Amino acid sequence: MTGWELHQAVASGIRVERSNAACRALNLLVACVGLLLAAPMMFLIAALIKLTSRGPILYTQTRVGVDRRELLGSTNHRRTQDQGGKPFTIYKFRTMYAGDTRTAPQVWASQNDPRVTPVGRVLRKYRLDELPQFLNVLRGDMNVVGPRPEQPKIFAELRQQVPGYQTRQLVRPGITGWAQVNQKYDTSIDDVRRKVSFDLEYVARRSLFEDLRILARTIPVVLNKGGW
Repeated sequence: MTGWELHQAVASGIRVERSNAACRALNLLVACVGLLLAAPMMFLIAALIKLTSRGPILYTQTRVGVDRRELLGSTNHRRTQDQGGKPFTIYKFRTMYAGDTRTAPQVWASQNDPRVTPVGRVLRKYRLDELPQFLNVLRGDMNVVGPRPEQPKIFAELRQQVPGYQTRQLVRPGITGWAQVNQKYDTSIDDVRRKVSFDLEYVARRSLFEDLRILARTIPVVLNKGGW
């Protein structure tokens, strides 16, 4: 490598680090402000959930997160045989009737799922059940903007069925994303393929400006009860 090539490589690395630092700062800012502004509503939601159905207020589930091995170029065979990304626990307000989730199958939730409580339907309609995921953002598991994280079993199936699916894991998963502001609930594997194409567009052009643009588009989508 020549001196000029080394200089360019170092400069490129610095730009990437600055971009990542700016994106992380944005995520921390949005998460903190979001939690502060939403705190009264979150207390009200917690009370309604507790008063109207048995079970915990929060629902937790394992999801597949960012795949740092790809970013670091790891060739360690043992480390590459995993779930496609770092598993983490996602937080949501419980919207379904409580049951034994330990043995429940990992399935897609549908828009008119009969397991959803009356309060849960309202929360899902306006995406209020996602508010606790600001905690995931503070923990570093998620970003505010990014591909939606999937359950491990479903992730493994989709990785086999949808080309490029695992490429989504090159960035942290998000609460909202480019796919979510462009398409509604998945009802078929073709819907998943279309969402993945949007996710891959986001991965390719991810930037601070892009995150701000998607955040701005999320607000009218949520108010109009579209997306996701």
